[in-house]
Amino acid sequence: MADSPTSARGRHRIPVAATSALMVAAALSLLSGCGHDAAPAHALPVAPGTAATARPTPAATAPAVSAAQRLSSDGLTESVPQRVQIPSIRLDAPLAEMGQGADGSIDTPPFSQPGTAGWYGGSVTPGEVGTSLIVGHVDTHRGPAVFYLLSALRKGDTVQVARSDHSTAVFSIDSIQVIPRTGFDDQKVYADADRPELRLITCGGTFSRKQQEYSSNVVVFAHLTGVHRTAGQ
Repeated sequence: MADSPTSARGRHRIPVAATSALMVAAALSLLSGCGHDAAPAHALPVAPGTAATARPTPAATAPAVSAAQRLSSDGLTESVPQRVQIPSIRLDAPLAEMGQGADGSIDTPPFSQPGTAGWYGGSVTPGEVGTSLIVGHVDTHRGPAVFYLLSALRKGDTVQVARSDHSTAVFSIDSIQVIPRTGFDDQKVYADADRPELRLITCGGTFSRKQQEYSSNVVVFAHLTGVHRTAGQ
């Protein structure tokens, strides 16, 4: 849950992460609070079209890497995600592609669809090399929403993203962090990556009835460790 993204006045603004693939001289994007009367707005990386730094070729004497390491490094081809599944909390939800609001925030599914999560279409598709962003509400006036149990996840739990090419990208969770709005590190959360990574983001901390917003964001950090394919893929 978050404040309405229609205005950036009076809200915490943070610079877009500057990496080799995300170089924006003066770009700012919005990280709003979380509340009950509108859609969440999260800081987002803006791709300026600059080329990513090439990954160095491993030395011939380097030790052999596991299949999981190779997969995590190489990534998958582009394919629009359709569903997100987290077996440990029995989550199975459709994904809607989200765009960018006029104020630089990520759009989110409407409150009328509390069981739907949103993949930000300006990020890589889940499984590609880079950082993919999925956001969702923690609750609405009607009760728990799609990411209500996100903070109950543990390191090592898996997140599965079903893609339109009939593959399922499997991510292993590295950490779950509750980050106060006032201490949100955009470079840590949104920085580009040289392997396929995933961020799941919702609201957390304490809820202020006066301000109608949450004090923090819950962020799940994960990386690609497997892929399931249907027959013939």
